[in-house]
Amino acid sequence: MTEAAARAHITRFNTAVTSGDWSPFIAALHPDAVMTFIGPPAGPFHGREAIAEAYAADPPGDTLKVVDIRSDGETDLVTFEWSRGGTGTLTLRHAAGQVTALTVRFD
Repeated sequence: MTEAAARAHITRFNTAVTSGDWSPFIAALHPDAVMTFIGPPAGPFHGREAIAEAYAADPPGDTLKVVDIRSDGETDLVTFEWSRGGTGTLTLRHAAGQVTALTVRFD
């Protein structure tokens, strides 16, 4: 990914949080994507459908503000702040224009 692609991912996330429509966010994930959390007792979730089910069952209520993005072309490391306070990092991996892995770490 590039910084622009990582920002687009965050925009899709924030739009989903505020609108409740997760379909554009989920559509950008590879069918076999894996989402892992470090901190909260959730996941990992394997596959686009499992990730969609997780967001439907327990949708987040906070949006993200990007603090920094570092990209090496295949992996993006996004440092962020939650709208309600707190920080974390999001690691995104991709292939063929889709997100294949998301790791969210809460500080």
